[in-house]
Amino acid sequence: MKCDIITLFPEMVLPVLGQSMLKRAQEKGLLEVKVHNLRDYTQDRHRVADDTPYGGGAGMVIKAEPVLRAIDSLREELTPSEPTMRILISSPQGRPFTQQMAEEFQRDSRRIVFICGHYEGFDERVRVGLNAEEVSIGDYVVTNGELPALVMLDAAVRLIPGVLGDPDSARQDSFVEGLLDCPHYTRPPEVRGMTVPDVLLSGNHEAIRRWRRKEALRSTYVKRPELLQDRLLSQEDRRLLDEVLQETLKRPSVLCVEEECL
Repeated sequence: MKCDIITLFPEMVLPVLGQSMLKRAQEKGLLEVKVHNLRDYTQDRHRVADDTPYGGGAGMVIKAEPVLRAIDSLREELTPSEPTMRILISSPQGRPFTQQMAEEFQRDSRRIVFICGHYEGFDERVRVGLNAEEVSIGDYVVTNGELPALVMLDAAVRLIPGVLGDPDSARQDSFVEGLLDCPHYTRPPEVRGMTVPDVLLSGNHEAIRRWRRKEALRSTYVKRPELLQDRLLSQEDRRLLDEVLQETLKRPSVLCVEEECL
């Protein structure tokens, strides 16, 4: 996977790229990432990359020219094996970033370019002139585009075969199959009176597999039921989910009215 990050603050990006799975992926030659300082593409002696918005208002806007020049420079570096780029801008107006999109990034043969915004965002001519994709990591606002870029990059890179020590780790993550993950436990078997489910200590691999699948369905039903809407379930999943529903109905409910519990 090859990508570039264009940013006003490389010092926010470089330390993260030098840690954990992102570092391992680069050391294994599975990830090539270059960080570019947007100020290097300005043409004034003060290296100014932003200005006040036309029409007035609070905040500053990142100028179009430095961004367009940065992309022009990257295009000049393209090789015959990478004839095009995929240009991404993190934006609350973009389509929501998902696990499926992370898989899409990981498989994409194009060079992926993350343009990190700041302040009130970019001059609109950046998006129009580059035909850039807008992507959102959630319905909230952060102070910079470096954090969303790193989130998206990390989500994609960990899916590259060979990055994780155990390839099954990525396949069992939440959202990979549209479900949340099951609960996990490790030693010791008891912590402050809380014990590990017996099935996980049984050594029965089929029973453990079935328990994990059922608990993944339970977590999804309880925490994110919308993920199950219109989902095509296997016969086993339907049976397990039915068990979850029956167990839920059997639990005693407590109704409190005017501080009196019935």
